Amino acid sequence: MADKKKSAFWSEFKTFIARGNVVDMAVGVVVGSAFTAIVNKLVQGIINPCIGKLFGDINLSDMKVVLTEATEEAPEVAILYGDFIQAIINFLLVAFTVFIMVRAINRVKDGLKKKEEEEKKAAEAKAAEEAKAAEAAKAAEPSEEILLLREIRDSLKK
Repeated sequence: MADKKKSAFWSEFKTFIARGNVVDMAVGVVVGSAFTAIVNKLVQGIINPCIGKLFGDINLSDMKVVLTEATEEAPEVAILYGDFIQAIINFLLVAFTVFIMVRAINRVKDGLKKKEEEEKKAAEAKAAEEAKAAEAAKAAEPSEEILLLREIRDSLKK
């Protein structure tokens, strides 16, 4: 009985892992972490030095409030608010970049959707036009009854 439950559990787990959403999410996490590393380097190597220059040649990472000075027996105890500011800048850059990317993707998707709708409307209009033309052509042709009556008339004339 326990083996059956264990087998069902693993089968359900395999089904879960095989779903496309899980794989897509895993790819997103990997790409996201690589992207975050790039943004961190941008902030640490370019933005923070510029901000530091604006505030008088300071390094954000060095900004702190020392609570207890270091001694031979104990390390320094400090509030590292510079690192916190750097983390906020990193977050804002990542969020802004993701916003720009999502906005661009949505614009492309909306453009494609609009193009598809226009093509669909054009195809529907063409089909309606062809149907009208076929109806008009059919209306212009005499019906079978009319043709039969004409044949009878022509036969009687002879």
